[in-house]
Amino acid sequence: MQLVELKRLFLEYLEIERGRSVKTIENYDRYLTRLFTFVKVDKPGELTEEQIREFRLYLNRQAGTKVGGRMESMKRRTQNYYLIALRAFLKFLRKRGVTSVSPERIELAKVPERSLDLISSVELDRLLATPLLTTLEGKRDRAILELLFSTGLRISELCGLEIQDVDLTRDEFSVRGKGDKVRVVFLSEAARSAIKDYLASRKDMEDALFIRYGKKAHVGEEARISPRTVQRLLKHYATKAGITRKVTPHVIRHSFATDLLSNGADLRSVQALLGHANIGTTQIYTHVTDAHLRAVHKQFHSKRKV
Repeated sequence: MQLVELKRLFLEYLEIERGRSVKTIENYDRYLTRLFTFVKVDKPGELTEEQIREFRLYLNRQAGTKVGGRMESMKRRTQNYYLIALRAFLKFLRKRGVTSVSPERIELAKVPERSLDLISSVELDRLLATPLLTTLEGKRDRAILELLFSTGLRISELCGLEIQDVDLTRDEFSVRGKGDKVRVVFLSEAARSAIKDYLASRKDMEDALFIRYGKKAHVGEEARISPRTVQRLLKHYATKAGITRKVTPHVIRHSFATDLLSNGADLRSVQALLGHANIGTTQIYTHVTDAHLRAVHKQFHSKRKV
């Protein structure tokens, strides 16, 4: 069977059996297509480790981001996305008895430890208070911001919510996240109040929890709010709040996690609340506990005087 046909079966497997998001499938399709175009082979048995090594060199020499007037090469983290897609594809082939390169032979490039984009608690308070509650759109935006900080939802999870998903008589609800996994998230009093105020002001019959407004809101598109719209409104309110650094839905998610940890939550609990499959992903937030650990060390370690 040809590589192109096997790739189609692989992408269908990701969608149907693995429950991957449409965005993930689109990315895997793009990564594998670029690889197959480079190696110029048609069958999985023709793919070699040497070709993969040459493809890695090719990626490493591609233009990435522009820094200080000069163009840097593609980030290693981005290069790894291609390798992760390839490794998953090779594992898929092996499960079906198709001979090709062993997925264990694909090693990811070492990348520097991730740094977090964070805003201060003062900036966060200003951001949450920025939307005006005199308009329906402002009430929607306040509800979005409060819900993001209360739950740590991913932007796709937030945009996919239906009104019936959120029971305002309780302080918790279930959300379906990455890999079709369901987890429980919790509403703060501020988030519950903002959502209740927003829904009480709506006169439409839409099922989506958050919908678009404006002159072209319902022209040729679904009324449901899109991730791009949420990103734009966050940028807008960050500017109005006088926050100079970049603010995205993921920055709010970071703030949610660091707020929990700095107030004494354990890492496993934060992992569950964020919906991380691997605790290693959650460990990027542990730096926020450094100040707490220093205080513990000073309080409980040796009292020996010099």
